[in-house]
Amino acid sequence: MGGSEDDEPLSKRVKVSFRESADPSNGTFLRDPASCSLSDSMVRPLEFQRDGEVVGTKGVKKVEFVRIIAEALYSLGYKKAGAQLEEESGIPLHPSLVNLFIQQILDGRWDESIVTLHKIGLVDEKIVKLASFAILEQKFLELLEGNEITLALKTLRTEIAPLFININRVANLSLCLLSHSKQDVSRTSGLADIMFIKQRTKLLEELQRLLPITVMIPQKRLIHLVEQGLELQKESCLLHNSVVTAMSLLTDHQCGIDQIPSKTLQVRSYLSIDACLT
Repeated sequence: MGGSEDDEPLSKRVKVSFRESADPSNGTFLRDPASCSLSDSMVRPLEFQRDGEVVGTKGVKKVEFVRIIAEALYSLGYKKAGAQLEEESGIPLHPSLVNLFIQQILDGRWDESIVTLHKIGLVDEKIVKLASFAILEQKFLELLEGNEITLALKTLRTEIAPLFININRVANLSLCLLSHSKQDVSRTSGLADIMFIKQRTKLLEELQRLLPITVMIPQKRLIHLVEQGLELQKESCLLHNSVVTAMSLLTDHQCGIDQIPSKTLQVRSYLSIDACLT
């Protein structure tokens, strides 16, 4: 920790993002979960999805609207406000089973999280296997970092390899196991715990991109929608001046006539063709 990249454990250096590859059919991960043809129909309807009430004039679903607001509150650190919104509206950010799954990942209860994953209601087995691989890979790496070589080997042989997912990655994990030494884990327990927390949080973020949006709300979805709206307003502004950078959320953006350039800053002169020829 804190040294150069070459000083980091091999098990940490070889860890890659799920999005680096393109096709699970040839042993690689998906670059973009959207390419899995994921849709709401790929997960069994959740209880709170039965509410067909809409808000506004564009048919925005109230359930989805409340959920992204709750996610925004939590992501901004307003946990009490987020919890109060869930309670008052009766619309949970995530169903109880998904909340349990998230907590199991954060706690490092890998076997329990795999069981819960199968109970969530995913009907695409390919996605279940990809998510299982990601979870078990983290389990393997933490066992390796904890110098529990026998358990790490067992996880690789009996849990990861039988999934037949990302064969090249399995080979790298095997190399990791063979190259492991006690020097790789010569760190204090406190530092290891901090590292595990960061890795588990990153794992959750990757699972969030992988699983259907009906299971886990994308992070900062409300912020993304607001930024998208601001960009659309800017593109629709006929008098927009590139110098204008600040855009308020409290009103629709529109550049005034006073923002059109009205002063000459530079005059360029051009010689006529006849003058050039003489």
